Amino acid sequence: MTAREKGIQLRNREETVARILGAAERVFADFGYAGASISRIAAEAGVPKSNVVYYFETKERLYRQVVSGIFEIWREAAGGIRPGRDPLEALSDYIDVKLELARTRPHGSRVWANEIIQGAPVVQDYLETELRAWTEDRIAVIALWIAEGRLRPVSPRHLLYAIWATTQHYADFTHQVATLNGGAPLSSAQWDETRRAVKDLLLDGLRPR
Repeated sequence: MTAREKGIQLRNREETVARILGAAERVFADFGYAGASISRIAAEAGVPKSNVVYYFETKERLYRQVVSGIFEIWREAAGGIRPGRDPLEALSDYIDVKLELARTRPHGSRVWANEIIQGAPVVQDYLETELRAWTEDRIAVIALWIAEGRLRPVSPRHLLYAIWATTQHYADFTHQVATLNGGAPLSSAQWDETRRAVKDLLLDGLRPR
């Protein structure tokens, strides 16, 4: 096999895996872990069931990869929460990215929410390791900002919870948001308004007094 042929084969593999993961995210969001099946995911992806089994072996392995992918995206979104940055600017950027993910990747948020609501039957170990360590790191940064007098003293943990709850609301309750918006999804202008309103509500009270 030539280098060109190997490159084509690799691209085809990557495209197939990405298609399967995207389909799995949608199916797990709509039907939950128990209601999803390899067959349904294969049909959604437009690939043979054997392809899904070849790349992921089991539904649980595929599900765990979907969940870890969602977490990695959220981890990257919080990359700006670090000691050297301006706190309000960093948190503003974090909210912007989280709301953009709620707009463009709502199924991922719903997969996560469904898993947590069920008591994390599949990924509890992930919560106790990856999520806990990541959360404690972010809490430490916010606590440092407070100690330096750059933020008003608040609970760093509950600040994070408030940001998660508010931004993910627009993904987890898409139908409710649309219904209350006259039966239509939020427009680009309304998303801009949402970002401004959420940051005003969550961040204005953090300024040092």
